[in-house]
Amino acid sequence: MSDQSPPEQAPDRRPPLPVRISLALAISLAAGTLAWWVGMPLPWMLGPMIGNTVASVMSVPVAGPNRLRPIVIPVIGVMLGSGISAEVLSKAGAWAGTFLFLPPFLIAAAAVSYGVYRGLGRYDPVTAFYSAMPGGLNEMLLMGAEAGGDQRKIALAHASRVLMTIFFVVMFFGLVLGVSTQGGGPRFTAVAEVGPVDALWLIGSALVGLPLARLLRLPAPPLLGPMILSGVAHLTGLVTVPPPTILVIAAQLVMGTVIGCRFQGARARDILKDLALGAGAAVGMIAVAVIFALMVHFSTGTDLAQAFLAYSPGGLTEMSLLALAMGQEIAYVSITHIARISLVIFMAPFLFRAVGGEAKE
Repeated sequence: MSDQSPPEQAPDRRPPLPVRISLALAISLAAGTLAWWVGMPLPWMLGPMIGNTVASVMSVPVAGPNRLRPIVIPVIGVMLGSGISAEVLSKAGAWAGTFLFLPPFLIAAAAVSYGVYRGLGRYDPVTAFYSAMPGGLNEMLLMGAEAGGDQRKIALAHASRVLMTIFFVVMFFGLVLGVSTQGGGPRFTAVAEVGPVDALWLIGSALVGLPLARLLRLPAPPLLGPMILSGVAHLTGLVTVPPPTILVIAAQLVMGTVIGCRFQGARARDILKDLALGAGAAVGMIAVAVIFALMVHFSTGTDLAQAFLAYSPGGLTEMSLLALAMGQEIAYVSITHIARISLVIFMAPFLFRAVGGEAKE
């Protein structure tokens, strides 16, 4: 029997978690304020996202407020629901063309992204496949891990995709389509404008929407449930105001912080490589999105900006927020992204087997 004692683990010299979270939120507040000052679209999410990504690359000890995310997403859902109108829903019949082109778009976008991760990143086939799928981060991470893929690379790939897609979409809207948030975003709603009855309906939409969406097995329940109930409440006139803007800003700030801090813990060299691959995959997917958006535009007459945003391979919450900030139809964009995520989750295992993929032991 060996008398050697097991090696001692190196002590964790990082500051306590509350300190790291506070530092990340302080960076977010500063970066969000700067982004707002320079006129960046969606400043309270993009600013914190970029600020904490830079901090993570520089090994600043930041940590995302992950426990706040389930709390703030329903707030965003209620806000998005307030933008749904009878006029928007009357156009629902014209959305069929968008959904018809969605499956081939997903296959083409995934193929381009797979080429980036497999050809340039030299990822193994399993990791490259689930890194390339334009679905939800958590779902692709679980599927990829079950098939034997590298969980860290898959997680960073999807975090990079969301980060880079948001950045490139904003640039494309401003530089190519000439669309900005000027006059398109929601007006500021003060706390005093929300009366007791309005507050009751808004809070109720958030509290009841989440368990109701889970009961109905809807995708993205923290966002979709509150969004649907809030939309119904606004459509029927039960409430006429959105949530107070200060709460929405706080929710976006938390979301941006969580996204930026996803890169914390990885080596700077790996982060930069993953960001570069994510940029390549995002550019390839966005190029495919532009092609399909043009097809939808010319075949159905759908506004090109809206079709492009509906096909942009970012996160559901983030793309819905961009739709609101850019003055686009929230319901159209959100429903298309819900369909995208659902299709990817359904199609991914079949496509994996169809291309000859085999799970690792």
